[in-house]
Amino acid sequence: MKFPGKRKSEHYFPVTQKGRESADPHFLETEPFYLVGIDQLLVDIECSVDQGFLDRYGLKKGESQILADRTAEDVYRELKTGDRIRGEYAGGSVGNTLHNYSILSEERSVALGAITRNITVGDYAFKYIRNTSAKVDLSYLQPSENAMGRAICFVTPDGERTFGISKGCMNDLAPDYIPSEVIEKASALLISAYLLREEKDPIFSSTVKACETALKARVPVVLTLGTASLIESKRDFFRSFIEKYVTCVAMNDQEALALTGLKDPLLAADAALAMADLALLTVGEHGLYLAGWVDEDHARKTTHKLHTKSLVDYNLYEFSRPMRRSDCRRPIKIYTHINPFLGGPKIIKNTNGAGDGALAALLHDMGARKFHQTKIPKSPKNLVNTLTYSSMSQISKYANRVSFEVLAQNSPRLMRGLPEREESLQEAYWDA
Repeated sequence: MKFPGKRKSEHYFPVTQKGRESADPHFLETEPFYLVGIDQLLVDIECSVDQGFLDRYGLKKGESQILADRTAEDVYRELKTGDRIRGEYAGGSVGNTLHNYSILSEERSVALGAITRNITVGDYAFKYIRNTSAKVDLSYLQPSENAMGRAICFVTPDGERTFGISKGCMNDLAPDYIPSEVIEKASALLISAYLLREEKDPIFSSTVKACETALKARVPVVLTLGTASLIESKRDFFRSFIEKYVTCVAMNDQEALALTGLKDPLLAADAALAMADLALLTVGEHGLYLAGWVDEDHARKTTHKLHTKSLVDYNLYEFSRPMRRSDCRRPIKIYTHINPFLGGPKIIKNTNGAGDGALAALLHDMGARKFHQTKIPKSPKNLVNTLTYSSMSQISKYANRVSFEVLAQNSPRLMRGLPEREESLQEAYWDA
């Protein structure tokens, strides 16, 4: 596995030092290291519209809403006729994250979901497969007789994004297509709130089954919240679901407000720790927050300047590695915050997927934790049962860096890994 961020393996595997042991090469060749995600497989269609277009189709600006398949087809034809379509990409929040995880880690990930049975060159399903990393394993997908789902992203002149979803086969995943043996060996199970929108849909039951399997196997369950309106409409349900199943919750500031009722991002991340063990909160131009738990005996103080916002000296223990609260003898809360890398790209072409990019970085670090634990089980670093390989501070830097790369391109999916030299990155995206 490629290790998170710009790192060299000798920094983390000094096997020549006393007390270190080399790994069994044969064992490493056969031991699987992968992330599993359940997704509503979609093709993202990005287009430019005005407020009148949204009003004509009854679309609430800035929200994500369901479109009838016939309405979606009418919308698509009008967009196509008016030459308003910017691009068509493989989409889905979980699908984006799986792809980015595999690009960053250079490791396999497994996608669970439903895809149309009949795939022809140039259709939506073909575009989804074409724009997905070859390291994302699609062999467990359920074939469906229905068409591929579509997510149309309407971008108004002020840059606001509004989503219209045409379901197609995206909710057809049945519980029989949940491979328990695959989930039990994964580094994490990734799901989204969209999967839990309608209890009558097959994908709802499939998601619950997968979470039950992960819970029994102590595989971390990571939930990305998706959209604020959905969380608001089922707030009590999601709070209970997170408390029962979720290890890490990922959200933006609006989703955090819907979940916790708190507008302050740091306080919202703090409140999320009453439900989950780890919280990732992205706040657009204000960067991102991480909040978690650590045992007091393993807390590490920062060497950076202490900061006070709504919580005093909140970053005091940001050099700690987060743990499950249940694994802490004396649990204490830990936080970190980081502003956008280099202030953010000079020109942001598309904000879609920046949060998914940050989450992919966190999942990469969680996967690296399992890899290192298996490769060198007697390492001093593995004597404590942590959720991640790196400290909160280091993870925030890596997540921030990946978000920058997503923002600097016109796609939520990374086209390559991070640049080898930061100088080349600055030359590419900033004026000299």
